[in-house]
Amino acid sequence: MYRLREEYSFLEDELIRVEDEVSVDYEVARRIREARGKPILFENVILRNGERSEWPVLANIVSTRKRLARYLGVSPQEVIHHLLETMERRKKPDIVGHDMYIELDPDLDRLPILLHYPRDGGPYITSSIVVAHDEEYGLNTSYHRMMQISKDRLAVRIVPRHLHKYIERGLRRFAICIGNTIEVLIASSMSPELGVSELDIANAIRRIKLVDFDGVIGTMAEIVLIGELTDEVHDEGPFVDLTGTYDIVRKQPVVKIEKIYVRENAFYHAILPGDYEHKLLMGLSREPTILKAVREAGVDCLDVYLTPGGSSWLHCVIKIRKKSEEDGRKAIEAAFKGHSSLKLAIVVEEDINIYDPNEVEWAIATRVQPNRDVYVYPDQIGSSLDPSADQKTRRTAKWGIDATIHNPERREDFKKVI
Repeated sequence: MYRLREEYSFLEDELIRVEDEVSVDYEVARRIREARGKPILFENVILRNGERSEWPVLANIVSTRKRLARYLGVSPQEVIHHLLETMERRKKPDIVGHDMYIELDPDLDRLPILLHYPRDGGPYITSSIVVAHDEEYGLNTSYHRMMQISKDRLAVRIVPRHLHKYIERGLRRFAICIGNTIEVLIASSMSPELGVSELDIANAIRRIKLVDFDGVIGTMAEIVLIGELTDEVHDEGPFVDLTGTYDIVRKQPVVKIEKIYVRENAFYHAILPGDYEHKLLMGLSREPTILKAVREAGVDCLDVYLTPGGSSWLHCVIKIRKKSEEDGRKAIEAAFKGHSSLKLAIVVEEDINIYDPNEVEWAIATRVQPNRDVYVYPDQIGSSLDPSADQKTRRTAKWGIDATIHNPERREDFKKVI
């Protein structure tokens, strides 16, 4: 029986172990979906060549807020406040050599890279975190889905954010890290401002170490690929993204894999596109940035929640302690600055449980007049994941609902009695 490392032992009380043979083509993905967010370990994964994978597949490491809170030692309601606080006390990790790794030939066919859904453009690495270095801006980490197109090449989806900026400044070689610790998984999805390293944030959550792979810095992940950008581009997609719908096909850069490093007793981390872990990792880490932006706008923001119904990405509910009539509108507009992909922001007061959609809807039903409290912002830059927007230019309309109490002299009339 495969034994997880000590840092993943917190999964054991929920862990589903699958001992029967399952194929990388659709079967593993289907079983992850059926697990409904519970951590699941596949010990006998069959590759496309019919051979058994040398490495088991682990999924749903960070798929519920409750499990993450338990790992961090806080309540589920305190998670985003804890993450915001760690952003403020970040510190650089130590760097060690790669003696604990075994170097393999750069053959991606040896890895259990999954095919998830029937219309997918190809097998995808979905948990891959790129560690990039720039002389001026330092280390940066970010998630990038990677479609396998040959035994040593991947088409990499790169949006115009920090990695794209690094590439414009000359970056060619970088580490692609699979099977990261919780700290790195969470911090790498946070996207702080350019020049602030997500790895420094991870190190503030819990101490981590980085690894020097002969001049290329990576995390101490289970599997690390060293890749170099080529001058090629390749069709990338279709791919089921966060919304549960297919993203469009685009020409994307191709990375040639030079080396593969694997730790002893390694596993391969798979994130099922559009499922629990995908949504939690993407959505949860944007909540602190929205919270921070609303507070910087002068609003007493108490909590933020990116809702599952909005794909944990497009819709959020913001709880404030209202002090002026302008606070609702200010919170809405600040939220769009704190998370540029956001499409709808709903603002409620402190008596509303933002994690209960019925309470949020009740606040809208009893406190909102559409001609006064609904704000529409046309022609904005939003998310390429929204199929109702222009997915190439990301042009969209955004809106906000101020579901706070607007009649201060009658506040008692708006409070819920039962």
